[in-house]
Amino acid sequence: MPFNIVLVEPEIPNNTGNIGRLALATGSNLHIVKPLGFEIDDTRLKRAGLDYWQHLQVIYYDNIESFLAINKNAHLIYLSSHGTKSHWEIPFKDNMFLVFGKESVGLSKSLIESNSDSLFKIPLFSEHVRSLNLANAVGIVVYEGLKHLR
Repeated sequence: MPFNIVLVEPEIPNNTGNIGRLALATGSNLHIVKPLGFEIDDTRLKRAGLDYWQHLQVIYYDNIESFLAINKNAHLIYLSSHGTKSHWEIPFKDNMFLVFGKESVGLSKSLIESNSDSLFKIPLFSEHVRSLNLANAVGIVVYEGLKHLR
């Protein structure tokens, strides 16, 4: 598997569905950390994931503590607009975990502070944009990583 895409408390079913389709297209696993801002059987999730969802490897966690405990030895990279290093500097490796926060507020302050060495951002070149759509951000980082692995 090229990557493990981790969504921490996703809120928008359409984003999660699109990210699921991206995960399948790139041979990645999708990890979803609860609580979710929607029901997993939401029609918007299914519509965005179309008929691909049943082919996708999805791993669910009850909370961030559970995710971190189970994956304590994994190579985790965190993506946040609060990062100081660009996603172009990520030392991509096969099977690494790319951790993204929820749409409204991103990653928690505690995750950001405790993982500053592995915290990256996608550069924005306009002061009028606060952040990118989550599905777009995941796509940018995953395909940049695939470029490095290939």
